Amino acid sequence: MPARDLALLEQAAREAGEIARRFWRNAPQVWEKPGGAGPVTEADLAVNAHLESLLRGARPDYGWLSEESADTPERLAAEHCFIVDPIDGTRAFIDGQQGFSVSLAVARAGRVVAGVVHLPATGVTYAAAEAGPALRDGTPIAAATHGFRDAQVLTGKPSLDPRHWRGVAPPLRRAFRPSLAWRFCLVADGQFDATLSTRPAWEWDVAAGSLIAARAGCAVSDLAGAAMRFNTPRAQTEGLVVAGRPLHAELLAAMTPFTPLGG
Repeated sequence: MPARDLALLEQAAREAGEIARRFWRNAPQVWEKPGGAGPVTEADLAVNAHLESLLRGARPDYGWLSEESADTPERLAAEHCFIVDPIDGTRAFIDGQQGFSVSLAVARAGRVVAGVVHLPATGVTYAAAEAGPALRDGTPIAAATHGFRDAQVLTGKPSLDPRHWRGVAPPLRRAFRPSLAWRFCLVADGQFDATLSTRPAWEWDVAAGSLIAARAGCAVSDLAGAAMRFNTPRAQTEGLVVAGRPLHAELLAAMTPFTPLGG
């Protein structure tokens, strides 16, 4: 079943990418979400509508969790659940940048079993299924195995605040990409050594990328070093640390110990 789901996600991601490209650099309508949740465009909504029709039409018994759909508790009882970000990196999309993606995943019993991250502007597609290789445009990829020294890390500036580290932040070489899903894939592809965030992350931003990175040889965890769980009531992870296994361990050891909510 994961292989069949992966094929469906790949089809859906490419179709979604074509819809997004029709709006990209074409002055789409933009609104601000309530509560300071960021911008949304008519492209996000059009892509979401297409994905929901295609994916739920093909798998009507699967749950549905999308950034651009109202959440309902029915998904929590479903054995499988689609986890969808129609356009990850909406601000980059609005600015006409290339660094936005379509991020699609299927979770089963709290674990991602199929995931696709597609970059419509460049046509690059990352994909993985449970127990299969991580792929970039059909070719297997593998994460870097560098250690702490001179590591290139994709993260925002707040993650390097000294309060998140034992003493001072280490001399990591920081870079940034607007799509969080794409950051996972760039680490999976060995183009960067790690990605991390000290802020909670929505499941739709990280579900697909987490599987792709794991199948490429990365250790993928929250800030406490625990495995990520998906299709949860909060639909969030407690931050993230993603890297090859030696660097992942070094990063966690250098960071201020994290206490999960309720801990």
